[in-house]
Amino acid sequence: MGFIEFGFKDFLDILLVTVILYYSYKLMKESRSINVFVGILVFIVLWLLVSQVFEMRLLGSILDKVVSVGVIGFIVLFQSEIRRFLYSLGAHQRMSPLLQLFKKSKNVDRKHIMPIVKACMNMAKDKVGALIIVERSMPLGDIVQTAGEVIDAEINQRLIENIFYKGAPLHDGAMIIADKRIKAAGCVLPVSHSQNIPKELGLRHRAGMGISEESDAIAIIVSEETGRVSVAIRGQFHLRLSFEDLESILSKEMG
Repeated sequence: MGFIEFGFKDFLDILLVTVILYYSYKLMKESRSINVFVGILVFIVLWLLVSQVFEMRLLGSILDKVVSVGVIGFIVLFQSEIRRFLYSLGAHQRMSPLLQLFKKSKNVDRKHIMPIVKACMNMAKDKVGALIIVERSMPLGDIVQTAGEVIDAEINQRLIENIFYKGAPLHDGAMIIADKRIKAAGCVLPVSHSQNIPKELGLRHRAGMGISEESDAIAIIVSEETGRVSVAIRGQFHLRLSFEDLESILSKEMG
Protein backbone atom coordinates (compact mmCIF):
# COMPACT_ATOMS: atom_id res chain seq x y z
CA MET A 1 0.00 0.00 0.00
CA GLY A 2 1.28 3.42 -0.93
CA PHE A 3 1.15 6.37 1.35
CA ILE A 4 -0.87 9.44 0.41
CA GLU A 5 1.44 12.41 -0.03
CA PHE A 6 0.55 15.35 2.16
CA GLY A 7 2.33 18.54 1.26
CA PHE A 8 2.13 22.25 1.99
CA LYS A 9 -0.51 22.77 -0.71
CA ASP A 10 -2.81 20.24 0.98
CA PHE A 11 -2.31 21.92 4.35
CA LEU A 12 -3.10 25.32 2.84
CA ASP A 13 -6.19 23.88 1.15
CA ILE A 14 -7.54 22.50 4.44
CA LEU A 15 -6.69 25.73 6.28
CA LEU A 16 -8.56 27.91 3.77
CA VAL A 17 -11.64 25.68 3.86
CA THR A 18 -11.58 25.81 7.67
CA VAL A 19 -11.35 29.61 7.68
CA ILE A 20 -14.22 29.94 5.19
CA LEU A 21 -16.41 27.58 7.23
CA TYR A 22 -15.57 29.42 10.46
CA TYR A 23 -16.47 32.85 9.10
CA SER A 24 -19.60 31.47 7.44
CA TYR A 25 -20.65 29.98 10.78
CA LYS A 26 -19.91 33.26 12.55
CA LEU A 27 -21.99 35.29 10.08
CA MET A 28 -24.91 32.86 10.22
CA LYS A 29 -24.83 32.82 14.03
CA GLU A 30 -24.94 36.63 14.22
CA SER A 31 -27.86 36.78 11.78
CA ARG A 32 -29.75 33.98 13.57
CA SER A 33 -29.47 31.74 10.51
CA ILE A 34 -27.45 28.96 12.12
CA ASN A 35 -30.05 26.32 11.16
CA VAL A 36 -29.69 27.36 7.53
CA PHE A 37 -25.91 27.01 7.83
CA VAL A 38 -26.24 23.47 9.23
CA GLY A 39 -28.70 22.57 6.48
CA ILE A 40 -26.30 23.83 3.80
CA LEU A 41 -23.45 21.78 5.31
CA VAL A 42 -25.61 18.62 5.34
CA PHE A 43 -26.57 19.21 1.71
CA ILE A 44 -22.93 19.72 0.66
CA VAL A 45 -21.85 16.50 2.40
CA LEU A 46 -24.71 14.62 0.73
CA TRP A 47 -23.79 16.10 -2.65
CA LEU A 48 -20.13 15.06 -2.26
CA LEU A 49 -21.10 11.53 -1.21
CA VAL A 50 -23.47 11.07 -4.14
CA SER A 51 -21.26 12.59 -6.85
CA GLN A 52 -17.74 11.74 -5.66
CA VAL A 53 -17.90 8.67 -3.42
CA PHE A 54 -20.82 6.59 -4.75
CA GLU A 55 -20.66 8.14 -8.27
CA MET A 56 -24.43 8.13 -8.79
CA ARG A 57 -24.60 9.89 -12.16
CA LEU A 58 -28.30 10.66 -12.38
CA LEU A 59 -28.76 11.87 -8.80
CA GLY A 60 -25.37 13.57 -8.93
CA SER A 61 -26.31 15.55 -12.06
CA ILE A 62 -29.57 16.65 -10.43
CA LEU A 63 -27.75 17.83 -7.31
CA ASP A 64 -25.18 19.62 -9.51
CA LYS A 65 -28.00 21.66 -11.05
CA VAL A 66 -29.46 22.39 -7.61
CA VAL A 67 -26.05 23.59 -6.37
CA SER A 68 -25.52 25.88 -9.38
CA VAL A 69 -28.92 27.52 -8.83
CA GLY A 70 -28.57 27.43 -5.04
CA VAL A 71 -25.42 29.57 -5.11
CA ILE A 72 -27.39 32.43 -6.69
CA GLY A 73 -30.19 31.97 -4.18
CA PHE A 74 -27.67 31.96 -1.33
CA ILE A 75 -26.17 35.26 -2.50
CA VAL A 76 -29.61 36.88 -2.79
CA LEU A 77 -30.79 35.54 0.57
CA PHE A 78 -27.68 36.54 2.53
CA GLN A 79 -26.54 39.60 0.60
CA SER A 80 -26.36 41.79 3.73
CA GLU A 81 -24.24 39.23 5.61
CA ILE A 82 -21.92 38.77 2.62
CA ARG A 83 -21.61 42.53 2.24
CA ARG A 84 -20.77 42.85 5.95
CA PHE A 85 -18.11 40.13 5.68
CA LEU A 86 -16.46 41.77 2.66
CA TYR A 87 -16.55 45.15 4.36
CA SER A 88 -15.00 43.76 7.55
CA LEU A 89 -12.31 42.13 5.41
CA GLY A 90 -11.53 45.39 3.63
CA ALA A 91 -11.66 47.39 6.86
CA HIS A 92 -9.12 45.18 8.61
CA GLN A 93 -6.29 47.12 10.22
CA ARG A 94 -3.66 45.60 7.95
CA MET A 95 -5.63 46.65 4.89
CA SER A 96 -6.27 50.21 6.06
CA PRO A 97 -2.94 51.74 4.93
CA LEU A 98 -3.47 50.33 1.45
CA LEU A 99 -7.06 51.57 1.25
CA GLN A 100 -6.03 55.06 2.35
CA LEU A 101 -4.15 55.44 -0.96
CA PHE A 102 -7.47 55.31 -2.82
CA LYS A 103 -9.45 57.55 -0.48
CA LYS A 104 -9.73 61.28 -0.71
CA SER A 105 -8.77 62.98 2.53
CA LYS A 106 -11.41 65.26 3.99
CA ASN A 107 -10.62 68.35 5.98
CA VAL A 108 -13.37 68.77 8.55
CA ASP A 109 -13.17 71.92 10.64
CA ARG A 110 -14.91 72.66 13.92
CA LYS A 111 -17.78 74.56 12.32
CA HIS A 112 -19.11 71.28 10.91
CA ILE A 113 -18.48 69.27 14.09
CA MET A 114 -19.55 71.62 16.88
CA PRO A 115 -23.21 72.03 15.76
CA ILE A 116 -23.59 68.23 15.92
CA VAL A 117 -21.89 67.99 19.32
CA LYS A 118 -23.87 70.87 20.85
CA ALA A 119 -27.18 69.60 19.46
CA CYS A 120 -26.55 66.10 20.82
CA MET A 121 -25.65 67.41 24.27
CA ASN A 122 -28.69 69.69 24.42
CA MET A 123 -30.96 66.82 23.38
CA ALA A 124 -29.30 64.55 25.94
CA LYS A 125 -29.99 67.13 28.66
CA ASP A 126 -33.71 67.20 27.74
CA LYS A 127 -33.82 63.41 27.08
CA VAL A 128 -34.77 63.82 23.44
CA GLY A 129 -33.97 60.71 21.43
CA ALA A 130 -31.87 61.14 18.30
CA LEU A 131 -30.02 59.06 15.71
CA ILE A 132 -27.50 60.85 13.47
CA ILE A 133 -25.50 59.01 10.80
CA VAL A 134 -22.37 60.61 9.35
CA GLU A 135 -21.40 59.21 5.94
CA ARG A 136 -17.75 58.55 5.21
CA SER A 137 -16.26 56.65 2.26
CA MET A 138 -19.24 54.33 1.66
CA PRO A 139 -22.23 56.16 0.08
CA LEU A 140 -25.54 55.94 1.94
CA GLY A 141 -27.79 56.86 -0.97
CA ASP A 142 -29.84 53.69 -0.53
CA ILE A 143 -30.53 54.65 3.10
CA VAL A 144 -31.69 58.13 2.08
CA GLN A 145 -34.27 56.52 -0.22
CA THR A 146 -35.82 54.44 2.59
CA ALA A 147 -38.86 56.61 3.33
CA GLY A 148 -36.56 59.48 4.27
CA GLU A 149 -37.21 63.14 3.52
CA VAL A 150 -34.48 64.88 1.53
CA ILE A 151 -33.39 68.11 3.23
CA ASP A 152 -29.97 69.08 1.82
CA ALA A 153 -29.25 71.88 4.29
CA GLU A 154 -26.18 73.19 6.06
CA ILE A 155 -25.29 71.55 9.35
CA ASN A 156 -27.12 73.66 11.89
CA GLN A 157 -27.58 73.03 15.61
CA ARG A 158 -31.14 74.34 15.83
CA LEU A 159 -32.22 72.48 12.71
CA ILE A 160 -30.93 69.22 14.17
CA GLU A 161 -32.74 69.83 17.47
CA ASN A 162 -36.00 70.78 15.72
CA ILE A 163 -35.97 67.65 13.55
CA PHE A 164 -35.63 65.40 16.62
CA TYR A 165 -37.99 67.41 18.82
CA LYS A 166 -40.61 65.17 20.41
CA GLY A 167 -43.69 65.10 18.19
CA ALA A 168 -41.89 66.34 15.09
CA PRO A 169 -42.78 64.34 11.94
CA LEU A 170 -39.22 63.05 11.38
CA HIS A 171 -38.03 62.54 14.96
CA ASP A 172 -38.34 58.73 14.91
CA GLY A 173 -36.05 58.14 11.92
CA ALA A 174 -32.35 58.65 11.34
CA MET A 175 -30.66 61.80 10.05
CA ILE A 176 -28.03 61.39 7.33
CA ILE A 177 -25.12 63.84 7.17
CA ALA A 178 -22.90 63.66 4.08
CA ASP A 179 -20.51 66.04 2.33
CA LYS A 180 -20.76 68.48 5.27
CA ARG A 181 -24.52 68.84 4.80
CA ILE A 182 -27.69 67.40 6.32
CA LYS A 183 -28.90 65.25 3.42
CA ALA A 184 -32.06 63.64 4.80
CA ALA A 185 -34.05 62.77 7.92
CA GLY A 186 -36.61 60.18 8.89
CA CYS A 187 -34.56 57.42 7.26
CA VAL A 188 -34.89 53.71 8.10
CA LEU A 189 -31.74 51.80 9.06
CA PRO A 190 -30.89 48.08 9.15
CA VAL A 191 -31.17 46.74 12.69
CA SER A 192 -28.31 44.73 14.16
CA HIS A 193 -29.10 41.25 15.50
CA SER A 194 -25.85 40.95 17.43
CA GLN A 195 -26.14 39.13 20.75
CA ASN A 196 -23.38 41.30 22.24
CA ILE A 197 -25.50 44.46 22.46
CA PRO A 198 -26.41 45.17 26.12
CA LYS A 199 -30.10 44.53 26.83
CA GLU A 200 -30.63 48.00 28.28
CA LEU A 201 -29.91 49.58 24.88
CA GLY A 202 -32.98 50.14 22.73
CA LEU A 203 -33.93 50.09 19.06
CA ARG A 204 -32.05 53.31 18.22
CA HIS A 205 -28.83 51.72 19.43
CA ARG A 206 -29.49 48.55 17.44
CA ALA A 207 -30.15 50.62 14.32
CA GLY A 208 -26.97 52.62 14.91
CA MET A 209 -25.01 49.40 15.38
CA GLY A 210 -26.61 47.93 12.25
CA ILE A 211 -25.46 50.73 9.95
CA SER A 212 -21.98 50.71 11.54
CA GLU A 213 -21.70 46.98 10.80
CA GLU A 214 -22.73 47.34 7.16
CA SER A 215 -20.79 50.52 6.35
CA ASP A 216 -18.00 52.74 7.67
CA ALA A 217 -20.48 55.41 8.78
CA ILE A 218 -20.46 57.00 12.23
CA ALA A 219 -23.69 56.53 14.18
CA ILE A 220 -24.43 58.99 17.00
CA ILE A 221 -27.22 57.93 19.34
CA VAL A 222 -28.94 59.98 22.03
CA SER A 223 -31.00 57.85 24.39
CA GLU A 224 -34.52 59.06 25.12
CA GLU A 225 -34.67 57.01 28.34
CA THR A 226 -31.33 57.89 29.94
CA GLY A 227 -30.17 60.99 28.05
CA ARG A 228 -26.79 59.39 27.40
CA VAL A 229 -24.84 59.90 24.19
CA SER A 230 -23.24 56.95 22.38
CA VAL A 231 -21.37 56.40 19.14
CA ALA A 232 -21.21 53.22 17.03
CA ILE A 233 -18.23 52.79 14.69
CA ARG A 234 -17.13 49.63 12.87
CA GLY A 235 -19.51 47.50 14.90
CA GLN A 236 -18.25 48.82 18.25
CA PHE A 237 -20.01 51.03 20.81
CA HIS A 238 -18.52 54.02 22.62
CA LEU A 239 -20.96 54.60 25.49
CA ARG A 240 -21.66 57.41 27.97
CA LEU A 241 -19.76 60.07 26.09
CA SER A 242 -19.12 63.56 27.42
CA PHE A 243 -18.99 66.74 25.36
CA GLU A 244 -15.22 66.42 25.00
CA ASP A 245 -15.40 62.70 24.18
CA LEU A 246 -17.89 63.21 21.37
CA GLU A 247 -15.95 66.16 19.94
CA SER A 248 -12.72 64.15 20.01
CA ILE A 249 -14.25 61.09 18.28
CA LEU A 250 -15.90 63.14 15.54
CA SER A 251 -12.75 65.20 14.95
CA LYS A 252 -10.73 62.01 14.54
CA GLU A 253 -13.19 59.92 12.55
CA MET A 254 -14.68 62.61 10.29
CA GLY A 255 -11.19 63.70 9.26
